[in-house]
Amino acid sequence: MIYTESEINILREGGKRLAFILNETAKKVIPGAVINDLNDYAEQLIREGGDKPAFLHYKPEGARFPYPATLCVSVNDEVVHGISSGNEKVLQEGDIVGIDLGLVHNGLVTDMAMTVGVGEIDKEAKKLIEVTKQSLYEGIKQARAGNKTGDIGYAIENFVKPFKFGVIDELGGHGVGKNVHEEPYIANVGKKGQGTKLQKGMVLALEPMLNEGKKHVVLDKDGYTFRTADGSRSAHFEHTILITDGDPEILTKI
Repeated sequence: MIYTESEINILREGGKRLAFILNETAKKVIPGAVINDLNDYAEQLIREGGDKPAFLHYKPEGARFPYPATLCVSVNDEVVHGISSGNEKVLQEGDIVGIDLGLVHNGLVTDMAMTVGVGEIDKEAKKLIEVTKQSLYEGIKQARAGNKTGDIGYAIENFVKPFKFGVIDELGGHGVGKNVHEEPYIANVGKKGQGTKLQKGMVLALEPMLNEGKKHVVLDKDGYTFRTADGSRSAHFEHTILITDGDPEILTKI
């Protein structure tokens, strides 16, 4: 999918709005916060701006039922897609929490995620979060016209290797824009020069997910939440980016 200049301008505006809302929501991730309240707050901010939640009622291929929440909230060993609506769980000091949000502005979708600590977190959690965040930027550096999706995966995997974290290879990034999920799929592992060729005008959501332990994940009985198979903690960061003739443009920034 190659996007036009007018569509890209809509995605730029949507990305700015999304980044603002997710950063505001992150400020509410504190000890004593209730997960459902985070969902309601993010949805309120989206609707106040005249936009729509991208994930609410979205039904991915193979899912038994549409996703029932606006905000994905994934705590500790939950990797991604934790269901927040109706979730009365209270966040505790020391938890780490992934928040993932999609926004539809003028019919086009942007997607963003981050992992934040609840109050004071231990040094291992801080390291997991920082390495995951930096691995996203290592991947973004390779998202250039003429490169392949494998160059992105290779950059992420190679950066993480010395830290011994598990790089999840069952889940990954994707095209985004007219739909929540579009081609190409972008794995967080890969080989240089392999995969789909990147072209100017592509819009991609890159999203590395790292585990403290092994890379393996399991799908929870709720049908959406992925957890680490070994119970270790996980972190997740995501930006929506635009492929240009030069450096990629991060659309999900304030």
